Amino acid sequence: MEAEDILQDAFIKVFDNIGKFEFKGSFEGWIRRIVINTALKNYSKKSFKQEQIGIENQPELPMEPDIYKHLNEEALLTLIAKLPEGYRLVFNLYAIEGYSHKEIADMLSIQESTSRSQLVKARKMLQSMIIDLQKIAV
Repeated sequence: MEAEDILQDAFIKVFDNIGKFEFKGSFEGWIRRIVINTALKNYSKKSFKQEQIGIENQPELPMEPDIYKHLNEEALLTLIAKLPEGYRLVFNLYAIEGYSHKEIADMLSIQESTSRSQLVKARKMLQSMIIDLQKIAV
């Protein structure tokens, strides 16, 4: 059913934009490109929604207040430095520097959704590292 919906959306785009076809290539190739782009856009939206839903529906693990005794600014910066480069860069720009996802996307030449995704993954990874520290401290 999803494939049928994508095909229908693609044909609506074909009919809406038929006047823009410039006869520079094959008509079949032009239609194929519209169908492929429509499918990719749908997949991207669906993937992003699933990623957000998947992470938000996971319960956050309780954190004992004791960990905060051991976690000072220096320790937190050390954990941030252990993040993969992409995660760390987006995390620093968003959480520390205060840039918006749009500004980050423009600076790094990425999509806003990529910036959001990198931030969510960075936070999740930091949370995991802090929980690991908590286990060591106990």
